[in-house]
Amino acid sequence: MTFNLTATDSASSARCGQLVTDHGVIQTPIFMPVGTVGSVKGVYHRDLKEDVGAQIILGNTYHLYLRPGLETLRAAGGLHRFTGWDAPMLTDSGGFQVFSLAQRRKITEDGCTFSSHIDGSRHTFTPENNMDTQRIIGADIIMALDECCPGNADYAYAEKSLRLTQRWLERCIARFDATQPLYGYHQSLFPIVQGCVYPDLRRQAAEHAVAFDREGYAIGGLAVGEPTEKMYEMLEVLHPLLPASKPRYLMGVGTPANILEAIARGVDMFDCVMPTRNGRNGMIFTWEGTINLRNAKWADDFSPLDPRGTSFVDHTYTRAYVRHLTIAGEMLAAQIASQHNLAFYLDLVAKARAHIFAGDFVRWKDAVVKRLETRL
Repeated sequence: MTFNLTATDSASSARCGQLVTDHGVIQTPIFMPVGTVGSVKGVYHRDLKEDVGAQIILGNTYHLYLRPGLETLRAAGGLHRFTGWDAPMLTDSGGFQVFSLAQRRKITEDGCTFSSHIDGSRHTFTPENNMDTQRIIGADIIMALDECCPGNADYAYAEKSLRLTQRWLERCIARFDATQPLYGYHQSLFPIVQGCVYPDLRRQAAEHAVAFDREGYAIGGLAVGEPTEKMYEMLEVLHPLLPASKPRYLMGVGTPANILEAIARGVDMFDCVMPTRNGRNGMIFTWEGTINLRNAKWADDFSPLDPRGTSFVDHTYTRAYVRHLTIAGEMLAAQIASQHNLAFYLDLVAKARAHIFAGDFVRWKDAVVKRLETRL
């Protein structure tokens, strides 16, 4: 994998780059639709590529490990062949999902033992078998196993958690470097920089991770309960510490405004379930602000879903019609809303790239964020 910077912004830390993998080229900054169990819910691969503009999608190790399972994925030749998606893929380690199962897991030095949310069966992720699992899944970019520290953790807990994540990282790297890809193409391992909202811990985490000289770095443990201002502060702490020549991936973020503010602070890659999850519940992101289609005010609004949108669904379906489908519980509503929201997010980062190249990113960002945070 290679990463080349193609433009930088003089008024901020925003930058554009080209990330080259064996499954294709990714233009950054980029948003990655979340395909938790091997699918981006309700959206065909054709539409992800041709209408949404997705360049890379994300799969979840925890869910794929449980179902369909490693035996099936290996027999299929990995997740690309199993799903038919021939562009780049990234997998998380499952650490966040395990973190969210507070009543179903136990964390030790060896790893994390957890109960399946499907049938209650017991499983253990160690740094070693997690690397083996992600080798079998076969994503182009994989994450190290970490403990995702809560955003409101006190310093003592955050420090203890970070030390465990650092020791696990060392074991992940040893196992990864001792093994080979299974399907004939390159895989890259990203360390995850933790440290909660404490600048000194974030600095220590970054310095430890950078010492291993990997092909990219993930930033975890943000947007997990801490104030938004703290997230931005931690990104500013990390920017000078992470190599400018390597991509930075901010995990699980976020709102359109969050993404633009993070781009301004040097982040290259994003993922979040918000476009699809919120879409399934009737929330539409538009260039004028967010729309809750469940509100009665949209019942007789026959204007396009988003007059400034780029997806074909934006100009095919009206707000009144998609509201009707949402209220009726029709599955098409979730499909339309998901496709629109994903297209909006990909258009957002595409426009960010264009303004970085044009040299007016900060002026554009400051103006557009105010609109994006409006509830219509």
